[in-house]
Amino acid sequence: MTGPIPLVNLKKQYASIKEEVDSEILRILSEGNFVLGKDVGEFEEAFAKFTGAKFCVGVNSGYDALLLTMRAFGIGPHDEVITVPNTFIATVFPIVELGAKPVFVDIDPENYQIDLEKLEKAITKKTKAIVPVHLFGIVGQMDRLMKIAKKHKLLVIEDACQAHGSFYKGKHSGTFGNAGAFSFYPGKNLGAPGEMGAVVTNNKSVYDKLKIMRDVGQSKKYYHTMFGYNSRPDTIHCAVLKVKLKRLEKWNEQRREITSIYRKLLADLPIILPPEMDKDSIFNYHLFVIRTSRRDELLEFLKSKEVFCGIHYPVPVHLQKALKDLKYKKGDFLITEKYAKEIISLPIFPEMEKNEVEYVSDLLHKFFKNEKQKK
Repeated sequence: MTGPIPLVNLKKQYASIKEEVDSEILRILSEGNFVLGKDVGEFEEAFAKFTGAKFCVGVNSGYDALLLTMRAFGIGPHDEVITVPNTFIATVFPIVELGAKPVFVDIDPENYQIDLEKLEKAITKKTKAIVPVHLFGIVGQMDRLMKIAKKHKLLVIEDACQAHGSFYKGKHSGTFGNAGAFSFYPGKNLGAPGEMGAVVTNNKSVYDKLKIMRDVGQSKKYYHTMFGYNSRPDTIHCAVLKVKLKRLEKWNEQRREITSIYRKLLADLPIILPPEMDKDSIFNYHLFVIRTSRRDELLEFLKSKEVFCGIHYPVPVHLQKALKDLKYKKGDFLITEKYAKEIISLPIFPEMEKNEVEYVSDLLHKFFKNEKQKK
């Protein structure tokens, strides 16, 4: 077995559902209803049912899912919103866009989620919301987080953009707090053929607001009753997502099986493997993230063998140039900063063959054997 092995393989996924997807796309092309067609509502209903939420509103992206939700709950100037610095910057930009202040709390070194021991210390009189990020598809101890939020009367808006099909104590990600934001970017476990996102919530008032806000503030055509955005989802995207949603549980189970193989094959190496599921948790393993102090060398070695990995994410959000006005500095969040130099995402996708996993493992063993010989 040799490369190339991509980080994700969308071509293989498409090939497995080609006939059904092509039929749906051709149907919509023939119908000519490309924006907010009936497939949008059908997908929203199906995804709400999948997550266990009462309502789902499709929007243009995961970014918009967070932005519109925060605005719907009234987050704005003079508010503080607590989140983590180890996330994609789209978690934080909506906070800034609304004039609020992001306040970062470092991560738990064991599960990569917000450190609940440090969370309460970051709460002030200005704090309005907490945005936990279920990074890599891991859902932390949301029952503990919700107790803290309830004690301080804070909103909880979950960034579940990587956690489709992840559960904690029987509840789906995004359904613990006031609302949950999802991304259907193509590389996600449930990916559209382009940009799309959604919000799930049990709050009818917020649901109604979101439906108006995403449609440039229209309560009906040309009657704009509130400030809005052009965040209407494409009908084709929703039709494809309906096809994929029926297979999501199977695909996530395949990811868990691949993860299990990786764990067995890599157990003897000097690396840190991803957090394991326990009796309370089901992870979707959106990413299989290991840690090593030789990350950069390993990344280049694997690339030379046509095994393509990723880094999620190489620069912590608080050190991004675009957010320099927040005046955070290097050393403010030591766990996040340390992990940003060590993390590497190995290839994982439902269609990945066992011999591909074994090939990646063989290369890692070769790499660390060679490194040992250098010492």
